[in-house]
Amino acid sequence: MPSLPEPHAITREVLDRLANTPDERLRRIMTSLVEHLHAFARDVQLTEAEWFEGIRFLTRTGHATNESRQEFILLSDTLGLSMLTVALNHDRTPGCTEATVFGPFHVEGAPELPLGADVAQGAQGLACAVTGTVRGVDGTPVAGAVIDVWQADAEGLYDVQRDGLEQHQARAVLRADAQGRFHFRTVLPVPYAIPDDGPVGDLLKATGRHPWRPAHLHFRVQAPGWRTLITHVFRRYDPYLESDAVFGVRPSLVADWPQQADGSHAVSVDIVLDRDPAGTAASA
Repeated sequence: MPSLPEPHAITREVLDRLANTPDERLRRIMTSLVEHLHAFARDVQLTEAEWFEGIRFLTRTGHATNESRQEFILLSDTLGLSMLTVALNHDRTPGCTEATVFGPFHVEGAPELPLGADVAQGAQGLACAVTGTVRGVDGTPVAGAVIDVWQADAEGLYDVQRDGLEQHQARAVLRADAQGRFHFRTVLPVPYAIPDDGPVGDLLKATGRHPWRPAHLHFRVQAPGWRTLITHVFRRYDPYLESDAVFGVRPSLVADWPQQADGSHAVSVDIVLDRDPAGTAASA
């Protein structure tokens, strides 16, 4: 009976079979993936039992994913891969608003509401007023910028996590006015735990990590001729700013949300976009 191949020989054979991949970018990605994946297995001396447990984990992750929950994005987020990908792909002109993770709870087709509307649409929480501007680094207003906003409610849940909800809550699409200004009403964001009742939660527990995200409001801002921005605005003094479960906090994205005389809160958001070199940034 022939002996088993030497470990490095297995890697070389796989790479040889990938060498004729027609798509150059796919060839580069798959070659690097195999090299690093095999190097990882050799480095930790991966056992067959550990390999099978990894397969089971990925299978469970797939089973936990559905239309309202993306367990694979949660996995990417909690491993820091999502934020690393953002950092690699969003070189920015100094002074532009920093990008951060997209997260698993965005929904395309949120209702478009007029400026000044209550985007909470029945979501529970303390009242909060949001005002802001969308501009370029040189101060040029981005008239008509499409501003997609979404957030969790006072219980730390997004609308898509609530069974039987008949309308969107705490999410909307608005358009900046001719001076790039926008304003709307909503509820005060609170810290919340990402879903931890599935395989990603099990992994967090096994590695001694918590599932909490600091309070934040999501933004996606788009306009023709400008690079699309996906970002958050965080609440200053939140206890999880230094240990965000998905590594999404950037100091420049932390803002004051002062309480007003009537007990409500307010925040002002200055969104600075970068020019799109291709001049073809998508709009909603």
